[in-house]
Amino acid sequence: MRMLKTQDVMAITGLSRTTIWRLERYDDFPKRLKLSANRVGWNDNEIHQWLMDRPKGGLLCGRP
Repeated sequence: MRMLKTQDVMAITGLSRTTIWRLERYDDFPKRLKLSANRVGWNDNEIHQWLMDRPKGGLLCGRP
């Protein structure tokens, strides 16, 4: 399991930090893991699976 930094997740998904935060808040994005007092990360496999499961050409989420 490889852990991704915020910048890595942003580059892979094309999403901004704020959009990632919003999607997490609505349980529409993989949860971040606290790695240390000042570091979070995401599981590489979960991010890639999330991308594969996204509807093509649809909205990011159905919430305002």
